[in-house]
Amino acid sequence: MRTRVKICGITRQQDADFAAESGADAIGLVFYPPSPRVISFAQAKTITANLSPFVSKVALFVDPDKDLVSRCLDDVSVDIIQFHGNETPEFCQQFNLPYLKAVRMREDTDLSEIAARYSSASALLLDTYQPGIPGGTGKTFDWSLIRRINKPIILAGGLDMTNVREAIHQVQPYAVDVSGGVESDKGIKSHDKISTFMREVANA
Repeated sequence: MRTRVKICGITRQQDADFAAESGADAIGLVFYPPSPRVISFAQAKTITANLSPFVSKVALFVDPDKDLVSRCLDDVSVDIIQFHGNETPEFCQQFNLPYLKAVRMREDTDLSEIAARYSSASALLLDTYQPGIPGGTGKTFDWSLIRRINKPIILAGGLDMTNVREAIHQVQPYAVDVSGGVESDKGIKSHDKISTFMREVANA
């Protein structure tokens, strides 16, 4: 089965368009103010308005309040919500959209227990644990910690053109998620790096 690709932290129209043209299955839009890749609802609305209809638009939040998510969904065309904090299953599922639940991987992480708890999630997104940083660390984690679960796995955390092929071979995820690994600067995507990354995924 083909490994899907989500390119996260999109801040510019031209990067979203190039990701779509390069075969990305989804783009991620960050609505977490401390992130260097955060964008406004107005920016997101512009980016999503002209995006290819077969590219999913993922809105990323970290421990938001209900009002923030609701206002985003009112203003921006969103297909999937990604929750990257300590949100409860009840909170995540109240917006009547498919959602991804991020898991920051540690040695004692019990993926089966988390998958059961978040049974309403469309997938679990596995990311690197770093104290005080909910995501976007640019670092990989020990992939041997991953156990098979009855839910799709999206692999994130420090992926780039040099390691994504090996990551796919070892983990066999449903999808991979990349942000910093295809950037020339924070929030600015390198089209050359996107092309190479997509080629490495296809060759895996």
